[in-house]
Amino acid sequence: MELRREFVELGCREGANIRELCRRFGISAPTGYKWMKRHLAGEALGDKSRKPLGSPGQTPAAMEELVIAARHEHPAWGGRKIKRWLENRGEEDVPAASTITGMLRRHGLLSQPAGPSGRGWERFEREAPNELWQIDYKGWLQLAAGGRCHPLAMLDDHSRFNLLLEPCATETFAELRPLLERAFETYGLPVAILCDNGNPWGTSWGYFTACEAWLLRLGVEVLHGRPCHPQTQGKEERFNRTLNAEVLSRTTVWHDRSHCGREFSRWRGIYNHERPHEALGGDVPASRYEVSLRKMPSKPREAGEWYGGDDVVKKVQSKGNLRFRGVSWSIGEAMKGEEVALRQTGEERYEVYYCWKRLGAVDFAKHRSSGAKGYAPLEREVRPLLHEPRPPHGRGLKSANDVPEQV
Repeated sequence: MELRREFVELGCREGANIRELCRRFGISAPTGYKWMKRHLAGEALGDKSRKPLGSPGQTPAAMEELVIAARHEHPAWGGRKIKRWLENRGEEDVPAASTITGMLRRHGLLSQPAGPSGRGWERFEREAPNELWQIDYKGWLQLAAGGRCHPLAMLDDHSRFNLLLEPCATETFAELRPLLERAFETYGLPVAILCDNGNPWGTSWGYFTACEAWLLRLGVEVLHGRPCHPQTQGKEERFNRTLNAEVLSRTTVWHDRSHCGREFSRWRGIYNHERPHEALGGDVPASRYEVSLRKMPSKPREAGEWYGGDDVVKKVQSKGNLRFRGVSWSIGEAMKGEEVALRQTGEERYEVYYCWKRLGAVDFAKHRSSGAKGYAPLEREVRPLLHEPRPPHGRGLKSANDVPEQV
């Protein structure tokens, strides 16, 4: 600016040679005459904006208002979700997702992008609805009225459809069972349920729980993720993040569980029927979900109904021990009072089944060689992990791929 000011001041003097000044200042003659013209007209010498006077391709103000309103209604949604949501509502000429992102950035509504992610986890998806459900509790919430709320969520692996979202007071099977019964009555039975290794569906010691025993009697396989690997339940973990971003973080005070239930129910409808899901190509979960053809039975089959005539049927004792051939084998206290079957697979080796599920094996030869007397742990079946699903098997099944049907 100082050089421009000097140029025009020298150029205005009497007898000044404009072209010679241009050569000395290192500018072209048209530029020099342009600055002289602006100076004589009283205009500023700074560069003028190159912004066009008109923008025929600019997004209409009404559409921009819709975008901003959608962002205020759903603060955790980005450009792609808002675009698909507006299209699903019948809006025409919705701008590109990148344009919507630019609008959000101009209005200061876009958070900073997340840092570089770590290793790329292996992704999976079951081929059809109800082949696998994922279930988990989210971290508890402190309630203003006293006590805690433990949000419980259950998703269908194929469609990401939320089957259950409840504000629980505890993380016990006594409270969980009626919730699962209601879900089974509404949506039918899945082939398998994936959960972690904590209560009420698992134990850190690997013993089967009362929850698992009940699910096995219904013909539902129970799969467990690897300990200390929450990414095994990646869809459930991602759902919890979405729940936190779109519901939990927007309310600073949760009064009681009724308050939580109302907000959970309202948002669950948005999640299943309105919110576009990027992993589904922008579709909503409800568009990919269908109820299961396996109906919830009025009464689960008893364990003894699964066993054959060659099985040795034993009742688990009060402390979770199985007494057989003078040796106590530890099964787990959740199995106390239940009947299990022992099927001979070798001269001194038996496999232990509960309903159609193989729990493990007892080996008397190995027990004697170890020098132990009177008590021995069960050689437990390795819990089936996510990538090693074991189909239900047992007497009366046509093939290993058959699933027990409930009449």
